[in-house]
Amino acid sequence: MRGGWVYIVTNRPNGTLYVGVTADIARRAWEHREGAVEGFTKRYGLKRLVYAERHEEIAAAIQREKTMKHWPRAWKVNLILGQNPGWDDLCETLA
Repeated sequence: MRGGWVYIVTNRPNGTLYVGVTADIARRAWEHREGAVEGFTKRYGLKRLVYAERHEEIAAAIQREKTMKHWPRAWKVNLILGQNPGWDDLCETLA
C-alpha cells in the first residue's frame, strides 16, 4: 500500500476546521482551493491548508484521521500552532 496524508483545512486563522485524509495532498489541496468537490469544505469556504502529516501507509493515515476527528477543537488548534503558528496556507510548500 502507498502512503497517505492527514490534513487540516480552514477558512481563516481560528476559523472552521476540517480534518481529512488523502493519498495525494497536492491534488486534494487544489480541490479544496477550487471548490471542486461538493460538501462541507465547499459550503464553509475551507480553502487554506494549515496542517499536513505524512504517513508511510494509507491505513495509518486513515486511522489517524479518525482519531483526530474525535479530538476537542483545542487539541487540533494546538497541533496546527505547533507546525504552523502563523496559520499560513501550506499549498505553496507542496512539491
